[in-house]
Amino acid sequence: MNQILRRIDTTPHAAADRHGGRTVLSDTLLDAIKARAAGYDRDNRFFYEDLEALREVGYLRLAVPTEFGGLGFTTPEIIREQARLAYHAPSTALAINMHLYWTGTAAYLWRKGDHSTDWILREAAAGKIFAAGHGEIGNDLGLGNSAVVAEPLPDGAYRFTGRKIFTSLSPVWDWLGLHALDNTDPAQPRIVHAFIRRQDGGHRTEETWDTIGVRATRSDDTVLEGAVAEAPYVSRVLPAGPPADPFVDGIFGAAIPAIGAVYYGIARRAFDIAVDSAKTRVSAALGGKTYAHHPYTQRDVAQAAIELDSIWALLDRVATDWADGVDHGPHWPAKILAAKQHAVDGARRVVDLATKIAGASSLYRRNELERLYRDVRSGPFHPPNSDAAHDLIGRTYLGVLGG
Repeated sequence: MNQILRRIDTTPHAAADRHGGRTVLSDTLLDAIKARAAGYDRDNRFFYEDLEALREVGYLRLAVPTEFGGLGFTTPEIIREQARLAYHAPSTALAINMHLYWTGTAAYLWRKGDHSTDWILREAAAGKIFAAGHGEIGNDLGLGNSAVVAEPLPDGAYRFTGRKIFTSLSPVWDWLGLHALDNTDPAQPRIVHAFIRRQDGGHRTEETWDTIGVRATRSDDTVLEGAVAEAPYVSRVLPAGPPADPFVDGIFGAAIPAIGAVYYGIARRAFDIAVDSAKTRVSAALGGKTYAHHPYTQRDVAQAAIELDSIWALLDRVATDWADGVDHGPHWPAKILAAKQHAVDGARRVVDLATKIAGASSLYRRNELERLYRDVRSGPFHPPNSDAAHDLIGRTYLGVLGG
């Protein structure tokens, strides 16, 4: 068993190297980021210092093509970087993902010859920060519906009224990408996808973010009080209902595997802490040997290791297929959601096993496992939530998606 454990790769960094992926996250940078994570969590404070450090190394330009001054990372490379970042600071990685998925969406469209969102790439290259305004109370239909009102204006612009929740990066965003319902023609309701600028007003942040975990994301509510998106920043106007458009495809492909990677990083860190603990905790029942010699500990470590490998295998496969343009046809949304769902569900199981392996010490706030236990709980709530994801996956494979 010890020989097997020595062969298990227990760091996302090594996994990235094994796959030949590039990195901008040095060990020195990651150590500094990790050192701040507990304080951010304790104080419910936004990760300003992490953000500046990541900006300096070009992390916010990770998905931006080199033609626009970015680093041109592929989806598989991005999820590896996000897993490494989350291993050290889950909240920082999760919030940054909201920026990366807009730049990833724009890069996806640009590569397909669609230049409608090239301005996002130029703005990101210039240092602007993008956030996502998709979360809404009571909207379990995701991007196919909205409780926010979109009012068309004569010049092609739209005015927005309503409330968005879970606006990660709320203290710092320059652009907020959102969706809303234009119901001026009740017979043909439409979903408007657009971007508003912080400087233009018509919105305010309501500080609601006091949560069990991922506290440093500062995902406060955004109240829209007539915020206007000018015509050049209205990306799509689509029929209400399940969306079928490359813009939405790009959101799925850029955002959801990377969310899964964040939870993989949390689980991997919890696993490593637990294994280290098992090697030092002494058991009286084993005559003074460590818990690493206990059969139950060995079983729990094996279960967690199997879970971790399966999470990463599916995430990496889906991300690679997406980057390579593999044709999964109508099954693409189901495959992407399955990878994320498997990651968030599996990560919770791994963290639960880790706390069991480490024992009662994981209850203490000074133990990193306590924070990871709280952070991993948010996984199932990312839109689309667990119920919506299972519904879409099941209906896709049953062939009843439209009925």
